[in-house]
Amino acid sequence: MAAFARRKAERLARPDPSRKRALDAHAAELARLLNARETFCTASSCDGRVLVLDTDGAGIQKKNCRWLLVTHGTCVKDDVMTALEKATGDAVFKFEPFVFHVLCRELQDAQLLHSVAVDSGFRNSGITVGRGGKITMINPVVFQAVRSTHCLEVPLSHKGRLMVSEEYIDFLVHIANQKMEENIRRIDRFHKGLELALEAAIPADTLAPEGPEKSHSVYVHRRKRRSTREQADPSREMEPQDDPESSLDLFAEP
Repeated sequence: MAAFARRKAERLARPDPSRKRALDAHAAELARLLNARETFCTASSCDGRVLVLDTDGAGIQKKNCRWLLVTHGTCVKDDVMTALEKATGDAVFKFEPFVFHVLCRELQDAQLLHSVAVDSGFRNSGITVGRGGKITMINPVVFQAVRSTHCLEVPLSHKGRLMVSEEYIDFLVHIANQKMEENIRRIDRFHKGLELALEAAIPADTLAPEGPEKSHSVYVHRRKRRSTREQADPSREMEPQDDPESSLDLFAEP
């Protein structure tokens, strides 16, 4: 427990390594919510973004591309057209959805986050268990484009020459904006669901143990009575990576 607390303090003290040097608005709210709990430590994140990248044709990698446009909200066609005027290689238009990485002290903590994420629409969320006992709850939708229709990636130019019509770019912007709006709705559902899940979770050390097999549980989830004769089902545990030392990956079905 003390080791996790030290790791959390060290991580949160580091300067933000992102281009923006600050958290996006929605991620910042989630970070405040989770970092207030001793069992969680947030890592990398992104609210979702629309990008125009100028690549060298060898693949879309951060190290060999120029960012011509980036916005974490909706965009307009004129901004895309202005960005494309600067392209000299193979320009690509992309929409990347929300991604949020969280270090968790115990597997049960990660399971709580995973359950809320899946219920909120982030069905490619997963859990990585590190070889050293480190657990990361991850939402790698951005890395799972082939498994998610919520991403978008379209080539627009080749060697600086525009290969599509302005009308088609207008259509792409419309689709990307729709995806961004749905992305924000999912983040809002995740935030609200997480608040409710954390409020309903009781730290195990505040409860009287029921036996040796119960002593390692981190949370006991309470559910409301369905009727005066019937209780809700017993608690269920369901199943953007940060320096993974993984030996086991658990992913939800898409």
